[in-house]
Amino acid sequence: MEELVQMISEMGIPFAYDHFAEGESPDPPFLCYLIPGSDNFAADGKVYHKVGQVHIELYTDSKDPAVEEKVIAVLDSYGIFYDQTETWIDSEKLYEVLFSFEISM
Repeated sequence: MEELVQMISEMGIPFAYDHFAEGESPDPPFLCYLIPGSDNFAADGKVYHKVGQVHIELYTDSKDPAVEEKVIAVLDSYGIFYDQTETWIDSEKLYEVLFSFEISM
């Protein structure tokens, strides 16, 4: 988990785990990250290798390829294979770019 936090801090964008506290959300762009599950390697009833599923959510007011590139550059520097999706959240008036990947925990 420490390495994940270090990696996200290298992106140079404010971040929080899962969400910011009510009233403490910074102006976009900002990141939220979470570990919604695992895909551990196990045998004989024992976990031999812990793997966490990670979501990094980038929120921006408008489409911002330069900010997306900051996230991508760090993921690439760590050799992380990721999937990327994008959606407009009408209720929040924000774009969300979701980076999904797995890492050793």
